[in-house]
Amino acid sequence: MIIPSIDLMDGQTVQLVGGEKKALDAGDPVPLAERFRLAGEIAVIDLDAALGKGSNRELIERVLRVAPCRVGGGIRDVETARRWLDAGARKVILGTAAKPEILKQLPRERVIAGVDAKDGDVVVEGWTKKTGRGILERIEALRDYVSGFLVTFVEREGRLGGTDLSRVEAIVKAAGKARVTIAGGVTTPEEIAELDRLGADAQVGMAIYTGKMHLADAIAAPLKSDRQDGLWPTVVCDEHGVALGMAYSNAESLRAAVDEKLGVYHSRKRGLWVKGKTSGATQELHGIALDCDRDTIRFIVRQQGDGFCHLDQWTCFGETGGLTELERTLAARKQQAPEGSYTRRLLDDPELLKAKLLEEAGELASTSTPEETVAEAADVIYFALVAMARGGVRLADVERELDRRALRVTRRSGDAKV
Repeated sequence: MIIPSIDLMDGQTVQLVGGEKKALDAGDPVPLAERFRLAGEIAVIDLDAALGKGSNRELIERVLRVAPCRVGGGIRDVETARRWLDAGARKVILGTAAKPEILKQLPRERVIAGVDAKDGDVVVEGWTKKTGRGILERIEALRDYVSGFLVTFVEREGRLGGTDLSRVEAIVKAAGKARVTIAGGVTTPEEIAELDRLGADAQVGMAIYTGKMHLADAIAAPLKSDRQDGLWPTVVCDEHGVALGMAYSNAESLRAAVDEKLGVYHSRKRGLWVKGKTSGATQELHGIALDCDRDTIRFIVRQQGDGFCHLDQWTCFGETGGLTELERTLAARKQQAPEGSYTRRLLDDPELLKAKLLEEAGELASTSTPEETVAEAADVIYFALVAMARGGVRLADVERELDRRALRVTRRSGDAKV
């Protein structure tokens, strides 16, 4: 799989050759992150912090708000690692500070050890200092403390000359259960596919920035198909993970989907098919993932209009229920609820809505049986969703906030406000 990379220096996205010479300045990282997030998790590396020449902290915090990120560069103590985890980093990458006494104080599943090497010799402090240790020796010493390794072949970084596939099998074996990511020189989809076959991910920067490799081709690199037409079955899900239906993709449609950030598929009758182009039921593409067998794609989309199905229903499997259906109903009623309806009253009278929220929350807190809890929780959720509809907030936005809070490792006391 691909891990798109964003390296930061002096507040800009850059690419270095061999860890030394700046070869590319790609500007503001936020638009790049918004595009790269389609592939899943991205790597953000603060080169200034790694070199001890400053920090791009505020900029990285902006990137964290738009994309799932693993963050590295200059993280040399437990406190800094925890601050990044609390800020929303999915994982932190420790290089110089990747020592057992530090790693043991961090959640293993959220930590990656950076192993940077020049000609097989591990280097630290922003690639400036040799350690005299080999890659495998470093990995074997740390594999019990981390969930993954980022192995960078520094001499190949930014040169678009290909990576060193000959070393990868031994590296993956040495890492054991820890997932390996390879960086430095990865240039073609074929390399990504081979790394995936060997059990490693590919961290890619220069090849994508220069256009040598299309992001969609990088995402699709490990895919295979057992169909005669070579199409990839594509499960289309909404932001809550609910399956809307199934379509098919090929290289052309996947490139169009990534370029337009829309639900674009391959129709076996019409060829390239932009969902909703005529009906208005368009889809904003939010993410692309491959299944474990690498023969099926999942699209995460924000569905517009009447739904995915040509029968004007939300899914090809029928209408849904639960919170998402209630959310859609309230959003529609915000626009056209009849005068005198209760929903209309709540939307038009913020004091009434506030009173009902307080009333129902108090009743929920006082329940004593499962049946009462179900009934009162339903009331609280209904009024909360009305408040969200009134404020133009989506349930998916709340879910993302909850996911962000779940990433915190520093816990607050949670005492009631006086």
